[in-house]
Amino acid sequence: MTETITPDVTIDARGAGCPGPLMDLIGKIKKADSGTVVELQTSDRGSTTDVPEWVEKAGHELLDSVEHDDYWSLYVEKA
Repeated sequence: MTETITPDVTIDARGAGCPGPLMDLIGKIKKADSGTVVELQTSDRGSTTDVPEWVEKAGHELLDSVEHDDYWSLYVEKA
């Protein structure tokens, strides 16, 4: 993706192991309004597959996944 996404909320779950980052995301999404963009920062490689699977099942939208040097930023928009 070439455009920069500006999240409404950022969750810093770097250093947390599975399923921590996903559970943090689920908790934040449940309380968010529709259309809210949440950035999940995670150093857990498993989150790069777990989060997209959950997002699809829950009916939200994964806007982008960006790999940094030592973590990933996953951008999710609440449906």
